[in-house]
Amino acid sequence: MIRSTELKLTDLPDLDHGALSETWRDIMGQPPPKRLSAPLMRRFLAHQIQVERSRGLTKREKNKLKAMAGRNPRPKATGVQPGGRFIREWNGRLHEIEVLEKGFSWNGDTYRSLSAIAQAITGTHWSGPRFFGLEKRRL
Repeated sequence: MIRSTELKLTDLPDLDHGALSETWRDIMGQPPPKRLSAPLMRRFLAHQIQVERSRGLTKREKNKLKAMAGRNPRPKATGVQPGGRFIREWNGRLHEIEVLEKGFSWNGDTYRSLSAIAQAITGTHWSGPRFFGLEKRRL
């Protein structure tokens, strides 16, 4: 087995699952997650090797990540108040959704999220806020 200090990124494609698991234990200090595929293990190990070789993140990058971690990851949609309505046309049919105190009403049923309604309307997964025009599309 190649020690992590001697390991090169070019060595990773040649390692089988057993050797990757041993390398994972050496680098990460614990066994790899169960059922982690060899290609995914190679990617994680390659990243970790590069981080160790470059001496990790800068202080500025660490501070930025800490600041981002402290933010609310899912801010509430502004302007969505009980009694409000969303109207969306889909495939020639008009859909009207009422905002309730806890959830949304559509076709006489109550849903916990706009995404569930968007999926019921389209038959496929959608971001509800995007489907109903609450989020601007990023370019």
